[in-house]
Amino acid sequence: MLCQIANFREVFRTAEGAVFQCNNKNCYWLDFAGQQTAFRVGDFLAFKRQVDQIDLDAMIGDPSPGADCAVIMPAGSTRCFVLDVYGVLDLKELLAGAKYLIELNSLIRSAALSCELTPNYLD
Repeated sequence: MLCQIANFREVFRTAEGAVFQCNNKNCYWLDFAGQQTAFRVGDFLAFKRQVDQIDLDAMIGDPSPGADCAVIMPAGSTRCFVLDVYGVLDLKELLAGAKYLIELNSLIRSAALSCELTPNYLD
């Protein structure tokens, strides 16, 4: 369950889950596969890198038992993700979209801040 005192803003959503930003706690919440997981900012980015490193071609091409399953234990979390190929694809899509929008928001804030600091010569 998401924290009741937190101030959440949805960052990105797919049919399989969502990522929320909490400004009060300075963290991200991942809602995926029916469970919610909190991440500090650095842990969230490290988790995305972990997921990005999963080799889908190897998972699909390896006929041995269990090869079509990925187990991920993110840093700073007690949750363990056990994902099949479709779960990996869904999670990669969700995290990629969230990271893109986080970076876009950061660029927009930087641009807005630089505009505020730049003298207006048109007045």
